[in-house]
Amino acid sequence: MTTESLSSTWSPRWAITDTITIARRNLLALIRVPTALVFAIIQPIMFVILFRYVFGGAIRLPQGEYVNYLIPGILVQTTIFGAVGTAIGLAEDLQRGLIERFRALPMARMAVLGGRTLADVARNILIIIVITIVGFAVGFRPTGSVIAYLGAALLMLVFAYCLSWGFAFIGLVAPNSEAAQAITFPLIFPITFASSIFVPIASMPSWLQGFATYQPVSQVTDAVRGLMNDQPHGASTWTGLAWALGILMVLAPLAVRRYRQVA
Repeated sequence: MTTESLSSTWSPRWAITDTITIARRNLLALIRVPTALVFAIIQPIMFVILFRYVFGGAIRLPQGEYVNYLIPGILVQTTIFGAVGTAIGLAEDLQRGLIERFRALPMARMAVLGGRTLADVARNILIIIVITIVGFAVGFRPTGSVIAYLGAALLMLVFAYCLSWGFAFIGLVAPNSEAAQAITFPLIFPITFASSIFVPIASMPSWLQGFATYQPVSQVTDAVRGLMNDQPHGASTWTGLAWALGILMVLAPLAVRRYRQVA
């Protein structure tokens, strides 16, 4: 029986097992190259310190402490940046010929993409925990319930997971990991900085406010901030989830199609 026939008859249980195996492999690779994990953690900590103690004094809010406004935004930004790891990791695997080796194994073909995105979710969970601890150390005091905080974390993880499928497509079309990183930066820069992550949208120029208000990162950030601080946030939670679902429905098929072409 050929590898293709084995893949076509693979049961859902084996597909899940293969996906978990690949995810475990990616997490072990991250542990064995700790500089990547350290950089992923240090970068958001630097953003916290920079905006908390350098820029924070110049930013005025109508009500509440800026640190309670900042930390939820940093958490959203961090999970989005974490999803970029999907593009870089897949580009590295493709460049090293690992995807070709995976294809020769009797395993579910979906496991490579599924395992990579699942591993990035696990990494994001760790980063959320670390930044939450750092946030408390610099004065973050959320007023929402524990359940609401966990709901906000889940929303961030779902949104970042859906984005990671788009980054998976980028990783599969990029010639190497450096190119993948270079491609993702112009994409995530405008949606993270032209959003409500760091400052209220009302403080932006009028021509930018429309984009900043309705783009997905702002919607997710407003929902996360509202849940964590027990503040009204309208329909941001459902709008953020709708954005995540739409992104997944559009970008996941593109990533799968590209993977079939290269594998």
